[in-house]
Amino acid sequence: MGSKSMPKLPLPLAASGKSTVIGLGTFPSAGSEATKEAILNAIRAGYTHFDTAAAYNTEQFLGEAISEALSLGLINSRDDLFITSKLWCSDAHPHLVLPAIHNSLRNLRLDFLDLYLIHHPVSMKPGKFDFPIKKEDLLPMDFKSVWEAMEECQNLGLTKSIGVSNFSCKKLEILLTTVKIPPAVNQVEMNPVWQQKKLRQFCEKKDIVIAAYSPLGANGAFWGTRRVMDCEVLKEIAHVKGKTLAQVCLRWAYEQGVIVVVKSFNNERIKENIDVFDWELSPEDLDKINQIPQIRGYQGFDFISDEGPYKSPEEFWDGEI
Repeated sequence: MGSKSMPKLPLPLAASGKSTVIGLGTFPSAGSEATKEAILNAIRAGYTHFDTAAAYNTEQFLGEAISEALSLGLINSRDDLFITSKLWCSDAHPHLVLPAIHNSLRNLRLDFLDLYLIHHPVSMKPGKFDFPIKKEDLLPMDFKSVWEAMEECQNLGLTKSIGVSNFSCKKLEILLTTVKIPPAVNQVEMNPVWQQKKLRQFCEKKDIVIAAYSPLGANGAFWGTRRVMDCEVLKEIAHVKGKTLAQVCLRWAYEQGVIVVVKSFNNERIKENIDVFDWELSPEDLDKINQIPQIRGYQGFDFISDEGPYKSPEEFWDGEI
């Protein structure tokens, strides 16, 4: 399946125009060669949207893969791709945003990003890229001044669009009171077990596109459960449809009108994950999915501390849990 057949979704108020509806995530890193090969295989399969972040340690590998794709003739130019990266919390200070995006661009060997996101609604002491996160480094974010620096990134042409990640309705409300350029995208956890109905309604009213991460749930070393992949409702629909459970999840997300960021470094699954456009879920299927009990996978415990700006998951997500 080639990139010509992958649908695109327009971004509001964005010079970049459109993002293909399914992008390849690059976290966690599988090391230089494995990550680079997965990205090249994805380009061959028809992917054009790639998602990375300063914190993922994959920007450099994505940059190498883009250079190789150009030299191999897999793409005609950098403009064939849609590249997203993210501002890490320790750089979420007004004077550090421009240096951070310049560093990401150096890693990626690019002149501009298509989309640059604030990774989390929290800052940390500057200069820290420690994992696990040290709770004593957590700081409240000055949304207004950090966003002004993000707007400067777009005004300078360093990124075509700007947005946020892991923002609740309430935090978006706060941000929107002072912006000159509204966020084009809010990248959040979204899948059949955490459907984000309230947030999606809010973002639709505000003309903010949702990008769904963990569309298949998560079962990694960092966080996650098997609730999505073990869901009997999804297994039953997949069986009847003759599709994989992952394909059912991705088709469901596509039918919700969101961008989907899915991570796989397995070549067969990379191809499978975009084989979701020539069939659809029935109204009965959608009704069954709609009734799945909801629970957030990522609680945000990394950013919860008695001494920090958020003392509970309820505070971090403003009750959206």
